[in-house]
Amino acid sequence: MGAAFFYHLTRRPLEATLPSLLEKALGAGWRVAVRGGDAARLDWLDAQLWLGEGTFLPHGCAGGPHDADQPVLLTTSTEMPNGATCLMLVDGAEVGADEVRALDRVCVLFDGNEPAALNAARAQWKALTDAGCAAQYWSEDSGRWEKKAEKGAT
Repeated sequence: MGAAFFYHLTRRPLEATLPSLLEKALGAGWRVAVRGGDAARLDWLDAQLWLGEGTFLPHGCAGGPHDADQPVLLTTSTEMPNGATCLMLVDGAEVGADEVRALDRVCVLFDGNEPAALNAARAQWKALTDAGCAAQYWSEDSGRWEKKAEKGAT
């Protein structure tokens, strides 16, 4: 049974935070899907991942001939042809409780400087924990990631 980890971005933007989380997920042996709501935004994120500094992150955008082979697949769909066991949600993408339970990990990344993103993350937290999913809330307010809240599965 999986858990949802909420990452409240306040110091570093998505394009700086996502690569480190992807590296950790790949290091854990997980295949990852990064789900967003806008294809153009995912194309931009794809370019950022290729330009990023540090470790090479093998990835691709959904819709190509090698989707099933991608360790990290950027997508707007609920389909995960790469067999992802970790799902990272960006820009308010949705996830249901059944999907959280079926995966090893779901990561919800949200920009804490945007009131709409903050409210959407709060609504997701409530919906998932009310449905009995385990969840953790992580904040980078202090300059490093700290777990601020946790709710166990019911």
